[in-house]
Amino acid sequence: MSGGEVAGILVAVFWAILVSFLAVALVRLAQTLKATTKLVADVTDQAVPLLADASTAVRSAQTQIDRVDAIASDVQEVTSNASALSTTVAATFGGPLVKVAAFGYGVRRALAGRKADVPVKEPRRTVIVGRTVPAARRKNRGK
Repeated sequence: MSGGEVAGILVAVFWAILVSFLAVALVRLAQTLKATTKLVADVTDQAVPLLADASTAVRSAQTQIDRVDAIASDVQEVTSNASALSTTVAATFGGPLVKVAAFGYGVRRALAGRKADVPVKEPRRTVIVGRTVPAARRKNRGK
């Protein structure tokens, strides 16, 4: 055998080994693609029901939000009605009740002074450097 024939055999062996490695790599790539295809199919099979459930949940949540919105508007209306009623009651009964209470206080005061037939005492006075200060002013000073 000559050097050229040996080189040809080496090149042929090298190409055979290279083709074998490429064949193994292609077989593994095909297996990976099969597994990926199966995984995508399984995910698709499971995702469709999940998306349907999510869509149902979103619709249910929207229905509940609409109900809460209706309840909130009803509560707002009831609150405004209660406020109006409170204002009306205060305007209708507030003034007269104050007047009745003031009248009752005046009557009690008048009757208390007549019962005892005792003259009303003069408030005590305090003399400070030549002038008199009523007791009521002394009390206010201390506050």
